[in-house]
Amino acid sequence: MSARQPRFNQHLLIDTTPLPSSIPSVPEIGSSSAPLLSASYFIGARCKPYNDDFMQCKTDANGTGETDCLREGRKVTRCAASVLEDVNKSCLEEFRQHWSCLDDNNQQLWQCRRWERPLNKCVFEKLNIEKKIPGAPENEVQVHLRKRQIFAHSMTTQ
Repeated sequence: MSARQPRFNQHLLIDTTPLPSSIPSVPEIGSSSAPLLSASYFIGARCKPYNDDFMQCKTDANGTGETDCLREGRKVTRCAASVLEDVNKSCLEEFRQHWSCLDDNNQQLWQCRRWERPLNKCVFEKLNIEKKIPGAPENEVQVHLRKRQIFAHSMTTQ
């Protein structure tokens, strides 16, 4: 048994140090997880160069990427915010139906394919962004395009 008495920190710690002027400020996205998950593949498609730059910076930083890569991280945030803004402007109803379904079904994508298909179609037609799952085999039908979702509560999908 240890002789050291436990100490618990119950204080909220807030760092009030301003960011350096070399780091451009960017407003936070301010979205919950359901809309971010709903738009995640579109964000990934449009923001791939910024994401790659950020991840390369973190790899090169060898553990100090939290501060060294703020500039690249801000670019990723700005790009993601622009995708969400464009999806909201162009496909608001389809987007809202899909992320509401995700919110109601514990973020399980396979439960919401019925609303995902119209969203994917709208985003492709109006924003020219196609949903593709990275790393999926080329010769197989992507999971979101399958007619039957075997784990979904409802066996029929549109």
